[in-house]
Amino acid sequence: MAIRPIIEAPDPRLRVVSEPVAAVDDELRALIADMFETMYDAPGIGLAAVQVGVPIRLLVIDLQEPEEEGGEPVRDPRVFVNPEILWHSDSEVPYTEGCLSVPEQYAEVMRPDRIRARWQDGKGNTYEEDIEGLLAVCLQHEMDHLNGVLFIDHLSRLKRDMVLKKLAKWRKEQALKAA
Repeated sequence: MAIRPIIEAPDPRLRVVSEPVAAVDDELRALIADMFETMYDAPGIGLAAVQVGVPIRLLVIDLQEPEEEGGEPVRDPRVFVNPEILWHSDSEVPYTEGCLSVPEQYAEVMRPDRIRARWQDGKGNTYEEDIEGLLAVCLQHEMDHLNGVLFIDHLSRLKRDMVLKKLAKWRKEQALKAA
Protein backbone atom coordinates (compact mmCIF):
# COMPACT_ATOMS: atom_id res chain seq x y z
CA MET A 1 0.00 0.00 0.00
CA ALA A 2 1.11 3.52 -0.76
CA ILE A 3 -0.12 7.05 -0.27
CA ARG A 4 -0.62 8.60 -3.70
CA PRO A 5 -0.53 12.32 -4.51
CA ILE A 6 -4.00 13.86 -4.79
CA ILE A 7 -4.56 16.00 -7.89
CA GLU A 8 -5.86 19.47 -7.05
CA ALA A 9 -7.95 22.01 -8.95
CA PRO A 10 -7.50 23.52 -11.47
CA ASP A 11 -5.54 20.54 -12.86
CA PRO A 12 -7.26 19.54 -16.16
CA ARG A 13 -6.94 15.83 -15.30
CA LEU A 14 -9.83 16.35 -12.86
CA ARG A 15 -12.05 17.17 -15.87
CA VAL A 16 -11.46 13.81 -17.59
CA VAL A 17 -14.48 11.50 -17.83
CA SER A 18 -13.43 8.18 -16.29
CA GLU A 19 -13.58 4.92 -18.23
CA PRO A 20 -15.44 1.83 -16.95
CA VAL A 21 -13.40 -0.71 -14.98
CA ALA A 22 -12.88 -3.73 -17.22
CA ALA A 23 -11.95 -6.30 -14.56
CA VAL A 24 -11.90 -6.56 -10.79
CA ASP A 25 -8.45 -8.08 -10.34
CA ASP A 26 -5.38 -7.89 -8.09
CA GLU A 27 -4.16 -4.71 -9.81
CA LEU A 28 -7.48 -3.00 -9.08
CA ARG A 29 -7.46 -4.26 -5.47
CA ALA A 30 -3.95 -2.79 -5.02
CA LEU A 31 -5.22 0.57 -6.30
CA ILE A 32 -8.19 0.32 -3.89
CA ALA A 33 -5.83 -0.28 -0.96
CA ASP A 34 -3.71 2.73 -2.01
CA MET A 35 -6.83 4.88 -2.33
CA PHE A 36 -8.02 4.03 1.19
CA GLU A 37 -4.57 4.74 2.62
CA THR A 38 -4.45 8.05 0.71
CA MET A 39 -7.97 9.04 1.79
CA TYR A 40 -7.36 8.25 5.47
CA ASP A 41 -4.04 10.13 5.41
CA ALA A 42 -5.55 13.27 3.82
CA PRO A 43 -7.96 12.94 5.82
CA GLY A 44 -11.20 12.56 3.89
CA ILE A 45 -14.33 10.43 3.66
CA GLY A 46 -14.35 9.76 -0.09
CA LEU A 47 -11.90 9.54 -2.98
CA ALA A 48 -12.35 8.85 -6.70
CA ALA A 49 -9.58 7.13 -8.68
CA VAL A 50 -9.31 10.10 -11.05
CA GLN A 51 -8.20 12.20 -8.06
CA VAL A 52 -5.05 10.08 -7.84
CA GLY A 53 -4.47 10.18 -11.60
CA VAL A 54 -6.26 6.96 -12.61
CA PRO A 55 -9.31 7.88 -14.75
CA ILE A 56 -11.42 4.76 -14.15
CA ARG A 57 -14.91 4.45 -12.65
CA LEU A 58 -13.78 3.56 -9.14
CA LEU A 59 -14.31 5.32 -5.84
CA VAL A 60 -13.92 4.57 -2.16
CA ILE A 61 -15.93 5.94 0.77
CA ASP A 62 -15.65 5.63 4.53
CA LEU A 63 -17.88 8.03 6.44
CA GLN A 64 -16.10 7.06 9.69
CA GLU A 65 -19.20 7.94 11.70
CA PRO A 66 -19.07 7.24 15.44
CA GLU A 67 -21.52 4.67 16.80
CA GLU A 68 -22.53 7.17 19.47
CA GLU A 69 -22.44 10.95 19.73
CA GLY A 70 -18.91 12.12 20.52
CA GLY A 71 -17.54 8.58 20.22
CA GLU A 72 -14.53 7.39 18.28
CA PRO A 73 -14.91 7.18 14.48
CA VAL A 74 -15.74 3.67 13.30
CA ARG A 75 -14.22 2.62 10.00
CA ASP A 76 -16.63 1.17 7.46
CA PRO A 77 -14.72 1.18 4.15
CA ARG A 78 -16.88 0.83 1.05
CA VAL A 79 -15.72 0.27 -2.54
CA PHE A 80 -17.77 1.32 -5.56
CA VAL A 81 -16.67 -0.08 -8.94
CA ASN A 82 -18.58 1.19 -12.00
CA PRO A 83 -21.22 2.88 -9.83
CA GLU A 84 -24.38 4.23 -11.40
CA ILE A 85 -27.37 6.11 -10.04
CA LEU A 86 -30.57 4.43 -11.19
CA TRP A 87 -32.98 6.88 -9.53
CA HIS A 88 -32.92 9.97 -7.34
CA SER A 89 -35.58 11.73 -5.32
CA ASP A 90 -37.04 15.02 -6.47
CA SER A 91 -36.40 16.56 -3.05
CA GLU A 92 -32.96 18.03 -2.47
CA VAL A 93 -31.08 18.85 0.70
CA PRO A 94 -28.27 21.33 1.31
CA TYR A 95 -24.99 19.92 2.53
CA THR A 96 -21.73 21.76 3.16
CA GLU A 97 -19.22 19.91 0.99
CA GLY A 98 -15.47 19.97 0.79
CA CYS A 99 -13.08 18.08 -1.46
CA LEU A 100 -9.54 16.74 -1.22
CA SER A 101 -8.95 18.18 -4.72
CA VAL A 102 -10.12 21.64 -3.60
CA PRO A 103 -8.35 21.70 -0.20
CA GLU A 104 -9.63 23.69 2.75
CA GLN A 105 -12.60 25.08 0.79
CA TYR A 106 -16.23 24.41 1.65
CA ALA A 107 -19.57 25.41 0.17
CA GLU A 108 -23.22 24.43 0.44
CA VAL A 109 -24.40 22.21 -2.43
CA MET A 110 -27.96 21.03 -3.11
CA ARG A 111 -28.30 17.33 -3.94
CA PRO A 112 -31.10 14.74 -3.99
CA ASP A 113 -31.53 13.35 -0.48
CA ARG A 114 -32.22 9.78 -1.63
CA ILE A 115 -30.84 7.72 -4.49
CA ARG A 116 -30.90 4.17 -5.78
CA ALA A 117 -27.46 3.02 -6.90
CA ARG A 118 -25.86 -0.04 -8.45
CA TRP A 119 -22.17 -0.93 -8.25
CA GLN A 120 -19.64 -3.71 -7.78
CA ASP A 121 -17.39 -4.15 -4.78
CA GLY A 122 -13.68 -5.02 -4.72
CA LYS A 123 -14.50 -8.71 -5.20
CA GLY A 124 -16.73 -8.15 -8.23
CA ASN A 125 -20.03 -8.69 -6.39
CA THR A 126 -22.90 -6.52 -7.69
CA TYR A 127 -25.13 -4.51 -5.37
CA GLU A 128 -28.22 -2.38 -5.80
CA GLU A 129 -29.38 -0.31 -2.85
CA ASP A 130 -31.50 2.66 -1.79
CA ILE A 131 -29.17 5.15 -0.10
CA GLU A 132 -29.88 8.31 1.87
CA GLY A 133 -28.20 10.82 4.14
CA LEU A 134 -24.49 11.51 4.15
CA LEU A 135 -23.67 8.35 2.17
CA ALA A 136 -26.01 9.50 -0.64
CA VAL A 137 -24.39 12.95 -0.69
CA CYS A 138 -20.87 11.51 -0.63
CA LEU A 139 -21.61 8.96 -3.36
CA GLN A 140 -23.06 11.67 -5.62
CA HIS A 141 -20.05 13.92 -4.94
CA GLU A 142 -17.55 11.16 -5.78
CA MET A 143 -19.52 10.06 -8.84
CA ASP A 144 -19.35 13.64 -10.09
CA HIS A 145 -15.56 13.21 -10.14
CA LEU A 146 -15.98 10.22 -12.47
CA ASN A 147 -17.72 12.59 -14.90
CA GLY A 148 -15.15 15.39 -14.63
CA VAL A 149 -17.32 17.51 -12.31
CA LEU A 150 -16.19 19.19 -9.08
CA PHE A 151 -18.52 20.26 -6.25
CA ILE A 152 -17.73 23.89 -7.06
CA ASP A 153 -19.37 23.36 -10.48
CA HIS A 154 -22.71 23.17 -8.63
CA LEU A 155 -22.23 26.72 -7.32
CA SER A 156 -23.14 30.02 -8.94
CA ARG A 157 -20.34 31.59 -10.94
CA LEU A 158 -19.86 34.22 -8.23
CA LYS A 159 -19.58 31.65 -5.42
CA ARG A 160 -17.29 29.41 -7.52
CA ASP A 161 -14.98 32.36 -8.26
CA MET A 162 -14.91 33.23 -4.54
CA VAL A 163 -13.93 29.65 -3.62
CA LEU A 164 -11.19 29.61 -6.27
CA LYS A 165 -9.82 32.95 -4.99
CA LYS A 166 -9.79 31.61 -1.42
CA LEU A 167 -8.02 28.48 -2.68
CA ALA A 168 -5.35 30.58 -4.41
CA LYS A 169 -4.88 32.64 -1.24
CA TRP A 170 -4.65 29.47 0.89
CA ARG A 171 -2.02 28.00 -1.47
CA LYS A 172 0.01 31.21 -1.29
CA GLU A 173 -0.11 31.09 2.53
CA GLN A 174 0.98 27.43 2.48
CA ALA A 175 3.89 28.26 0.18
CA LEU A 176 5.01 31.08 2.51
CA LYS A 177 4.84 28.75 5.54
CA ALA A 178 6.93 26.15 3.70
CA ALA A 179 9.58 28.70 2.65
